[in-house]
Amino acid sequence: MSISDLYPTGLHEQNIGHFATIVRLALRDNKIDEDEHLLLKRLARRLDISKEEFQKILKNPNNYPENPPVSYDERLERLYDLTKMLFLDKNPTIDKTSIMDRIAVGLGFPVENARGIVKEAIKFFLKEPDIDDFKKKIKKVDSVSP
Repeated sequence: MSISDLYPTGLHEQNIGHFATIVRLALRDNKIDEDEHLLLKRLARRLDISKEEFQKILKNPNNYPENPPVSYDERLERLYDLTKMLFLDKNPTIDKTSIMDRIAVGLGFPVENARGIVKEAIKFFLKEPDIDDFKKKIKKVDSVSP
C-alpha cells in the first residue's frame, strides 16, 4: 500500500463532499429514482468515486462535508452538477429555488449575485444545456467573475 492510498488528496476529498451533496439533493424525497441513480453513477465515474465510496455515501451522505472549490470554473461545474440533480424532473418549485440560493452562496458566489445566478441557472438548465454553455451564461450574470 502506498502513501497516496493512506492519505486521500484534497481534490478527492472535495469530489467526495460534492458527490455527497448531490446525493443529499437526490434524497430530498427520501428515495433515489432511476434517472437520479443513472446521473449519480455518471457523476461518480467523472469524480473518480470508487464503488465502495459510492455505496458508503449513498448509505449516509451526511457524513461527508461539502468542500467548496477555490477555482471559479470548478465552482461553475459544481453549480452545474447540483442544478442538474435538483431539476432533473424539470419542475422548478419555490423550495428548490431556495435551496439553490443557499447552494450558490455556499459555493462562494457573492450574496448579491446569488439570486440572478440561480434564476439564470434554472432558466438555462430547463433547456438541457451542456457545461460550456452553462459556464458562459453564469459568467455573464456574475459581475465579479475573473
